[in-house]
Amino acid sequence: MATFIIEGQHQLQGSIQPQGAKNEALQILCAVLLTAEEITISNIPDIIDVNKLITLLGKLGVKINKTAPGTYTFKADEVNLNYLESAEFKEDGKGLRGSIMIVGPLLARFGKGYIPKPGGDKIGRRRLDTHFEGFINLGAKFRYNREDHFYGVEADKLKGTYMLLDEASVTGTANIVMAAVLAEGKTTIYNAACEPYLQQLCKMLNRMGAKISGIGSNMLIIEGVDVLGGTEHRMLPDMIEIGSWIGLAAMTKSELTIKNVSWNDLGVIPNVFRKLGITVEQQGDDIHIPAHTDGYEIQNYIDGSILTISDAPWPGFTPDLLSIVLVVATQARGSVLIHQKMFESRLFFVDKLIDMGAKIILCDPHRATVIGHDFKSSLKATTMTSPDIRAGVSLLIAALSAKGTSTIHNIEQIDRGYENIDERLRAIGAKITRVDSN
Repeated sequence: MATFIIEGQHQLQGSIQPQGAKNEALQILCAVLLTAEEITISNIPDIIDVNKLITLLGKLGVKINKTAPGTYTFKADEVNLNYLESAEFKEDGKGLRGSIMIVGPLLARFGKGYIPKPGGDKIGRRRLDTHFEGFINLGAKFRYNREDHFYGVEADKLKGTYMLLDEASVTGTANIVMAAVLAEGKTTIYNAACEPYLQQLCKMLNRMGAKISGIGSNMLIIEGVDVLGGTEHRMLPDMIEIGSWIGLAAMTKSELTIKNVSWNDLGVIPNVFRKLGITVEQQGDDIHIPAHTDGYEIQNYIDGSILTISDAPWPGFTPDLLSIVLVVATQARGSVLIHQKMFESRLFFVDKLIDMGAKIILCDPHRATVIGHDFKSSLKATTMTSPDIRAGVSLLIAALSAKGTSTIHNIEQIDRGYENIDERLRAIGAKITRVDSN
């Protein structure tokens, strides 16, 4: 288990380039299973979760060639379906939540798809019902082995239909879309997720020969086709990383430029940070954060009531950034209520921040009130363990702003979502050391 040693209260300076989007990569990589032709994908982040999925695709028989840093070609012309029923697959698949999205492409192209209960962050219940109800609506037969938590769907031929999703699940929508593109007839998906990464997937599928309309809305209409071809695709920058760097700049009173952020795909993210009093400047396609030497002040609502920041399906605020916002609020002027609606265990990391001196009231599993210090009292260094990707980075930001030297264990959780984060932070002046345990 590796560890970060962080010396806090150093101002950072310079520019940082966000990695390719993790959550987009997990969708796009699964889509290579839909065709026997070659697909080239660039700006793939070099992180644990994505690399695990690439390895899994290789074991499925996909021919993979790394042509440049972050760029790969994939050719799924000799898929090994026997691997799906092997003990090795049951072990490989459950270590990664994104593995659930191989089911839709496999079902569409080969008539069957299997998956063990996926792993991922321990942030509460994350249902798979939306995925499998969608497959059943398309005509698949569902089976579940309770003893080894193994799911399966099979169909001779999927048939298009109308469906209203019970929740606007991003991965659920992606999975159903990838199944429907090769189904017979028209499929209408209402209450579909419409976030930028899902839009990217739909645009890529259309370049491959799919017929998807309504992209960017919550109603997707898909005319099934018989076969899909190859294409090229480039990942968007990771909006969660971009939000993380905004929060880092504010907490360390640093002047930072975040390069090539794809402003049009950030939605409400810049404005949410502005509500915390952070200056977020657009410079071309970059974000510039000036040094907040006088701190930053949370805006109340126009009637004077306390600001609430909550997550919601796109175009609402992404739940993956609520942990960052919560940490940033600990040094703001004013108070804010953080309402995490989607996951009931994601706020449990606040006890570590309280240990560091933050004023936080955990109201219940979904809500926390933060009373900001206005930098009049620094967070104090401590020893912590990273519970999941986003909480781990939030604790890292807290440590970089804290007085003294902090230790964060279990940083493999951070590595799951952030590429070479310690190297990139050192390049802008952070005092951070990685210690690998034997």
